[in-house]
Amino acid sequence: MFTGIVREQGRIASLEGGANGVRVVVDAPATAPGIGLGDSVAINGCCLTAVEIGAATIAFDAVPETLARTSLSRLAAGSAVNLEPALRAGDPMGGHVVQGHVDGVGRVRSVTPEGEGRRIWFDTPEPVLRYCVEKGSIAIEGVSLTIAALDEAGIAVALIPHTLVATTIGSLAPGDEVNLEADVLAKYVERLVNRTG
Repeated sequence: MFTGIVREQGRIASLEGGANGVRVVVDAPATAPGIGLGDSVAINGCCLTAVEIGAATIAFDAVPETLARTSLSRLAAGSAVNLEPALRAGDPMGGHVVQGHVDGVGRVRSVTPEGEGRRIWFDTPEPVLRYCVEKGSIAIEGVSLTIAALDEAGIAVALIPHTLVATTIGSLAPGDEVNLEADVLAKYVERLVNRTG
């Protein structure tokens, strides 16, 4: 489990493989020392398992299912990525409950400055959009964010300067693909209502 609070911006050191899967090596000097073999780490919101650990690097295997359902396939050597190790008992719950299970891939519609911050609209697949409400939570590229507005095709978030600097969200441009994870609480509510209604 994660909270959507990015602990480090890592960099893709290498990508090896192809359609049958990719070995992803991430430069993560702040994260790697605290990770053990088999631990979960969210990379841009996608939960992956550490399969090899160096002094400042972590390696992961991304199988075809992961590549097909996330934005990880667009990464290249040198790409910046948001990293969050799995939550440990006693850690502060700063964001919201994030599973690291990507529900869909969205696309940046527009980026507009707003004072010192920025408003970004994302075209959002319907299976994700159905769980979105104004002032509700969503994870975008692994970052816990609050939905500022929504329309029939997507959602908007209003970003503070810290988020723009501390995460990869600040480098997004129109057309970029992003991993989206809806608030899991909305899914449980829907399931319970459908079973009892």
